[in-house]
Amino acid sequence: MSSSSASSPYDRSALSRRAFGGAVGAGAAAAVGLPAAAEARERPFRAAPHRRAKRPNILFVLGDDLGWADLSSYGSPHIKTPNLDRLARQGVRFTDAYSGSATCSPTRFSLYTGRFPGRTEGGLAEPIADRSVGLEPTHPTLASLLRDAGYATALIGKWHCGYLPDYSPTRSGWDEFFGNFGGALEYYSKLGLGGEYDLYEGDAEYKDLRYYTRILTERAGEYIQRDHGNKPWLLNLNFTTPHWPWIADGDEEESAEIVRRIKAGQKGALWHKDGGSVEKYTELVQDLDRSIGEVLRALRTSGQERDTLVFFASDNGGERFSYNWPLSGNKGSLKEGGIRVPTIVRWPARIDGGQVSHEPVFTPDWTATLLEIGGARPSPAHPLDGTSLAPYLLKGEEIAERELFWRVRGERALRRGDWKYYRGEDGADQLFHLTDDLREQADRAVAEPELLAGLKAAWERTDKELLPYPATSSRDSSRASSRDSSGRHSR
Repeated sequence: MSSSSASSPYDRSALSRRAFGGAVGAGAAAAVGLPAAAEARERPFRAAPHRRAKRPNILFVLGDDLGWADLSSYGSPHIKTPNLDRLARQGVRFTDAYSGSATCSPTRFSLYTGRFPGRTEGGLAEPIADRSVGLEPTHPTLASLLRDAGYATALIGKWHCGYLPDYSPTRSGWDEFFGNFGGALEYYSKLGLGGEYDLYEGDAEYKDLRYYTRILTERAGEYIQRDHGNKPWLLNLNFTTPHWPWIADGDEEESAEIVRRIKAGQKGALWHKDGGSVEKYTELVQDLDRSIGEVLRALRTSGQERDTLVFFASDNGGERFSYNWPLSGNKGSLKEGGIRVPTIVRWPARIDGGQVSHEPVFTPDWTATLLEIGGARPSPAHPLDGTSLAPYLLKGEEIAERELFWRVRGERALRRGDWKYYRGEDGADQLFHLTDDLREQADRAVAEPELLAGLKAAWERTDKELLPYPATSSRDSSRASSRDSSGRHSR
């Protein structure tokens, strides 16, 4: 699917055609708040194949529940994200990038394993909400494979792939871990969903009652500036921002009230359904941007900026206060708003800045890409579901036409080219042409029955390879009880 292919269904001559649903030029940019001048500065992606560089350090940053249009470089009219916008100008901004699933832990499974979440028992939990499952330590991961290839590895922040004593980043390939095991925590007290204290260094509790985002930012800077003994390094930096509870830095009274409710045994207190606002959410996102700016400054002052591949994305679509326009759906849904995420890649030594890519890509692709760039071989016993984008990014090779697949309880989706097959909880098969209908409102199922049948059959072929969902489990009930006010899953 190259821009040089005359028969390709993708027209990449205009940024807006992919990013903003078919309208072209400055009018489309204005429709979602992106300044026309900013759009004009980007050019369609082209590789620089004659460049050479050593294996890069890898700084892989995830936001938590950040929506596709929550960055000003993706169209937010009210959230200012100068540091991430600068990162995009220095690298490649992806308009058609997707998460591996619609909630936190399945996407993390897809990143760490490079495979569909449904290939592992832990990945069937949407998301993990108890101690019964997790990422099996015997399963190869991005970290374990890169470590075997000579990388130092660390994970700082949210793990959400299982709890102690059976599951932990340090059991799955990361040399170091500092962060929280669960899906959410109160930013000051570090109390998790069950009222447990959830800040750890390795497998031991670590006491620090400062604002969590500040702690993670500080730790990441320290790791980057450390002497790694001439080894390249992988740092997975997983912020919990802007995930609920809606506690910004300085909101200590609101924090104390939530802690009081948790300690009084109020179930769901951490979900903060009676709190938050668009303004508070904006504050959280802008704090995330400032924090990432601090980490990037630490990288620059360390002298490693040129030789570090920086990746930024969200783990799934936005939640209650997120700005997702013009997408439909939000976190928990396989509509575009639940799985299309802001994604930026910068590697100064190999990739030119000021570029935009409209190639459809998703989380498992990045696993395959980073393994290839890092000189690590995937495990033959655990074949990857992602496609390495290294030939595309570094050599300018075409990405062969393929299908991006998603499955969650009650919903299914598959994208091939510009077409997306979707079935929601009502059981109706739908077909959308995303270039012409990014908002997924014009169902083409009746007009294109053969295409619909082909995409449906492709989805079902992949589905047959995956583990079936358990008929009943504690995870199901916890998932049902954790729906937010919109009816979508709130973790």
